[in-house]
Amino acid sequence: MDAMARLLLIALACALSPAMSRACETALVLAMDVSNSVDDAEYRLQVDGLADAMEDPVVIEAVLGGDVALAVLQWSAAGQQRVVFDWTQPRDRAALARLSQQVRATPRAFVMGGTAPAEALEAALGLMARAPDCHRRVIDVSGDGTPNDGGDVGVARRRAEAMGVTVNGLAIESLGQAITGFYLRHVATRDGFVITARGHRDYPRAMRLKLRRELVRLLGHGPPAAPPMRQSHAPRAR
Repeated sequence: MDAMARLLLIALACALSPAMSRACETALVLAMDVSNSVDDAEYRLQVDGLADAMEDPVVIEAVLGGDVALAVLQWSAAGQQRVVFDWTQPRDRAALARLSQQVRATPRAFVMGGTAPAEALEAALGLMARAPDCHRRVIDVSGDGTPNDGGDVGVARRRAEAMGVTVNGLAIESLGQAITGFYLRHVATRDGFVITARGHRDYPRAMRLKLRRELVRLLGHGPPAAPPMRQSHAPRAR
């Protein structure tokens, strides 16, 4: 190969490398419970908690370093699921900061609705079906109650596993571990995990931990932010 051919190959590799490095690593759907059990103050804690998590330095580095695609879904009763932010891939800190501000200002989609996690997961899977072409596909389902409406969430979970989609949970407890147990048994996939929030005031910490655990490994900094087990416990309530 002569010198000119080598130069052309080097130039072609340089031209292609930015596009290759920008390949999407993870498509992440954040499905947020806005059912009747969530009052206005608790809703505010959830959207502010998600916005704050997006501003966490570790999460920022992971999202931008791994080129993550994000979508946000609010859910309640069987017929109440709404995509409040469709797929977006923040390319820089300014874009991620704008998304955080938009999440913080998001109006509540539903009021006085039941709790139907099966339909929430089905809606998230429908959203995932038109996600950007990413190496990993993950759905986060957060909620503060067990079902009182809708179908069998286990059916939706099995469909997620068949599609190669990981489902993680964020269980918001008031007392005990009932909701965490439900998310572990019926919502999270076998390769997923559940984080426990001790009330809505603990939601921001739990969401930040969950995003770190899901995304920080994209940077190649070693193991995830939490041990590789199905459940992480929040600190004891004071």
